[in-house]
Amino acid sequence: MLKAGMSRKKKTQRAKQHPNWAGRSDGKTEKRLPSAHSGDGTLWLFGIHAVVAALENPERKLKRLLITKDTAKSLEEAGHARLLHQPSTLEAELITRRELDDLLGDGAVHQGIALLTNPLDGLSLEELRDRAPTLERSLVVVLDQPSDPHNVGAVIRTAAGFGADAVIVPDRHSPPETAVMAKSASGALERMPLVRVGNLARSLEILREAGYWITGLDARGEKTIAESDFSGKTVIVFGAEGAGLRRLTRESCDFLVRIPISSAIESLNVSNAVAVTLYEAVRDQKNNDS
Repeated sequence: MLKAGMSRKKKTQRAKQHPNWAGRSDGKTEKRLPSAHSGDGTLWLFGIHAVVAALENPERKLKRLLITKDTAKSLEEAGHARLLHQPSTLEAELITRRELDDLLGDGAVHQGIALLTNPLDGLSLEELRDRAPTLERSLVVVLDQPSDPHNVGAVIRTAAGFGADAVIVPDRHSPPETAVMAKSASGALERMPLVRVGNLARSLEILREAGYWITGLDARGEKTIAESDFSGKTVIVFGAEGAGLRRLTRESCDFLVRIPISSAIESLNVSNAVAVTLYEAVRDQKNNDS
């Protein structure tokens, strides 16, 4: 049975123990404030990096593999011949580029290869929480109502590149796994756990109870990311472009920090904001190790 949420007073007292805590100057406490799915639940993935990574993932349930002659030759020359000939699972089917265009649509940059598969099961929040006691440090990325599958895929790729442990998105207000997301992730969707949750604020509370500090990216943050402490177990929450963090999400954070950008623009693309912040977070962790 999960515990009830922490009261505002207790959360404030807890936050004062962390290096990111900042009080107000007057001595008072600052308040922290196009789917490629088919009708049967399967989806088509396309693009060389996305498909090869999926073929190498034992968790994928493979249905059909379509490939052009030229792409098959290129993959065999690159040492991927075994992926194209798996008698126990599926055998690659030769197809023309025009036929792939007709199947996937003219806008699909398929690079001559497509894979019909089931969406990944993903990781549950409880599984992520239960790992926490075994981790000395951890980075978890949270996206508050992302709408663009390109951005989600790019964030997944960035999170994998900087060694994050998971990406969390709200189930009802984020795009499903699609070919566009997988291609933008460039294979990282197979390696980076994507956790879908029903109640984002409650999920942040569960991770707090598991020992994570919750840091939100917000233009009103008192500290910049360079001044912040990302050591230990840290959840970093990013809002939607323009709208930023929702009120309840913002109030669920222990701290708000900001990226110092020019006043000439309102905000960064969320995938760029994640890249800049995770670079700083990983650098901070390495400095704490030395």
